[in-house]
Amino acid sequence: MTNILVYALHYEGAFNKNSLGAVSEAARLAAEIGGEAHALVLGSKAELTDELCGTLGTYGATTVHRAEGPEGLSQPVVDAMAKVISDGGHGYALFGGGLLGFEIGAGLVARLDAGVTMEVTAVNARDGKLVAERPILQDSSISDVEYRSSVGVIIGRLNAFEIVERGSGAAAVVDVDYELSEWSTKATMVQRGEQRGADVNIEDADILIAGGRGLGKAEGFEALEALAGSLGGAVAATRAVVDAGWYSYSAQIGQTGKTVAPKLYLAAGISGAIQHKVGMQSSENIVAINKDSNAPIFEFSDLGIVGDLNKIVPKLTEAVKAKKGS
Repeated sequence: MTNILVYALHYEGAFNKNSLGAVSEAARLAAEIGGEAHALVLGSKAELTDELCGTLGTYGATTVHRAEGPEGLSQPVVDAMAKVISDGGHGYALFGGGLLGFEIGAGLVARLDAGVTMEVTAVNARDGKLVAERPILQDSSISDVEYRSSVGVIIGRLNAFEIVERGSGAAAVVDVDYELSEWSTKATMVQRGEQRGADVNIEDADILIAGGRGLGKAEGFEALEALAGSLGGAVAATRAVVDAGWYSYSAQIGQTGKTVAPKLYLAAGISGAIQHKVGMQSSENIVAINKDSNAPIFEFSDLGIVGDLNKIVPKLTEAVKAKKGS
């Protein structure tokens, strides 16, 4: 039986969105390869209660390994995960993405002589083993990665894994007895915060209005901001307009930007190149507005509108406001 271990990051009594997606994905994959999805959490027992840890069972984790230590730092997690993997014989470690996941994953690879794939956008089960999909060549192609080592480390892109409630009960909670390495105690958390770079975190937004070169100029984003405001969403952008200085890098979607999975993704003036597609293809509903009827984005949109976005977007904003009575 090949089990999968996921690191679940928590903060202020709640688990990180990407961690929940990773637990859900691990549960799906474990079922296909005949194993179980386990999670590791690290922090103080006062915060990591049995009740909180048990909630990971809702997303498919059967066992939660609880380790006491300085939360938010990578090296203590490496110590704890390496101990659990070595003792339990886990075949894979899965991370939902983010800088901390990259740092922990790299540490595990060095500690366990494991194989690793980063920036993973999908994982499949094949012949009882996991195969990771990773975009290469500026996201113009997809590489399938298999593991020859006894442990495979899989680090997803942000929001690459969908959050799905796969379990029906609380997960079993097991305390981990491990030792901190000497270097793991050298760093301390001085202040905790999240680098947003913008007023709204597009990775958490349920509605995103994204603009591309089809806007024609930087001022075109004013109309998108008005539409996003009427819908209660946020504004995103393509690399081309960010490079042109039209909008903030913090709002960039795609290979060198962020990966998002909102309930609604409205693409205005975006051609839909694969570099952008990989960052938003997991959106629940994709609506595209483009004057070019042959734009690639129409191939994977749920609804496509061929026309002048500078006329359509303002009218759409007016319609939304009228519907809401504002």
